[in-house]
Amino acid sequence: MRHVARLVFIVFIVLRFGLDELALSSFRQRWVRALVRLMTIGRRLDAPRGVRLRIALERLGPIFVKFGQVLSTRRDLLPEDFADELAKLQDDVPPFPAAQARVLVERAFNRPIDAIFASFEAEPVASASIAQVHFAVLKDGREVAVKVLRPGMLAVIDDDLSLMRTLARWIERLSADAKRLKPREVVAEFDNYLHDELDLVREAANAAHLRRNMEGLSLVMVPEMVWELCTTSVIVMERMHGVPISQTQRLRDAGVDIAKLARDGVTIFFTQVFRDGFYHADMHPGNIQVSIAPQTFGRYIALDFGIVGTLTEVDKEYLAQNFIAFFRRDYKRVAELHLESGWVPAGTRVDELEGAIRAVCEPHFDRPLKDISLGQVLLRLFQTSRRFNVEIQPQLVLLQKTLLNVEGLGRQLDPELDLWNTAKPFLERWMNDQIGWRGFVERLKNEAPRYVQLLPELPRLLHQALQPRSSAEQRALEALYLEQRRTNRLLQTLIYGGLGFLLGAIAVQLFVNWR
Repeated sequence: MRHVARLVFIVFIVLRFGLDELALSSFRQRWVRALVRLMTIGRRLDAPRGVRLRIALERLGPIFVKFGQVLSTRRDLLPEDFADELAKLQDDVPPFPAAQARVLVERAFNRPIDAIFASFEAEPVASASIAQVHFAVLKDGREVAVKVLRPGMLAVIDDDLSLMRTLARWIERLSADAKRLKPREVVAEFDNYLHDELDLVREAANAAHLRRNMEGLSLVMVPEMVWELCTTSVIVMERMHGVPISQTQRLRDAGVDIAKLARDGVTIFFTQVFRDGFYHADMHPGNIQVSIAPQTFGRYIALDFGIVGTLTEVDKEYLAQNFIAFFRRDYKRVAELHLESGWVPAGTRVDELEGAIRAVCEPHFDRPLKDISLGQVLLRLFQTSRRFNVEIQPQLVLLQKTLLNVEGLGRQLDPELDLWNTAKPFLERWMNDQIGWRGFVERLKNEAPRYVQLLPELPRLLHQALQPRSSAEQRALEALYLEQRRTNRLLQTLIYGGLGFLLGAIAVQLFVNWR
């Protein structure tokens, strides 16, 4: 019944804000419009359509807000008014009351807020779908940011995810093509990421891990966590000072090299994915700032670490080989990799898959990013994958979404950015490190602790190997030995017989010639 009620609510919101006119604009019959007005008493469509779409997503809850955040970076796919309004979902969701935020902080730390902070700003600096952030100053004078989880979020998200799981089961049963898309597994992945985002201690741990990984890169800054003030519902971190990356003109006025900034963003993404296998997976403009302080000028500032992605070594190597094959336009290798990984049925013809991939990708090379519609590429690839029964890999859905975010950021910063040529040298270096001498030495270093553990055990293992075996093992070995002796005798007979025949034939021939 909860699912039915939620579906009814979704339909009501769609009608209430006139989203039906966006999707079903062809229905102009008077009786349809009259029925819609009757179902949505008080409906007013005088607000711009982009505003209505944004408000509707906010009313529908955090999952729909997340969807709007992803859409906001796709200005090549959306009308300008839609993109501008959806961009406000990134850091401009209506906040919950400041008094409620104070209560939540005090409850999390079990003491008055004045006992923790020298000052606490009531007005939130950012308000997103999952939490909101307040600036504060600790008793020791450190400037910090306090992130407070929205109250009641877990129940809302669980209800929506339960509905999504039910819909996924229905889709799988009703559509044979849907089984290839694995909707239930995709929903399960989304479930994991959203619940991870609701645990702020996990977010703090993600930030600490990312900060360690990025220390030597000098391209991105990650705030340090105040661990004694981190709980599942409230975390406190170092306050970062930067300019939102969406304020491009302000960055230009400050002297930031925008083209370099775009290239650095690609480098950061591919470093996190292929070097570390641990990447920031929510890279929309609301979570990215740029430092203009003299000592860290032009560096990225990463915020909000509730959603991160991880890749295994197998995933990384497979993806890197695919990217490099694409960059080299080696579509046959791409097709072979799909077969080797089991993404397509074993009987698929490599030449047919190669030709289909070439037809999709070739028209998009040698063109600047501003002239490439990744949405069109993905659509064509989807049609191709359906023809060849390619199985969608749920563990890569988050990476695909993050790649869209990165492309959206690159498009906003530098429309002339060539994503392919920027990424290709990095991936080739990474592959050389993986399979070359440096990669061999690195793997030896990684395995060294295991070797050190095994070395003291070698005498015992050698002693066990030299011990007399059990009677059953001895009988089996004797049987094998006898069989080997029979085989050897047979081989000797054949060899000696063959040599004897050959020598006899030679002797006869010599005798005939001598006569």
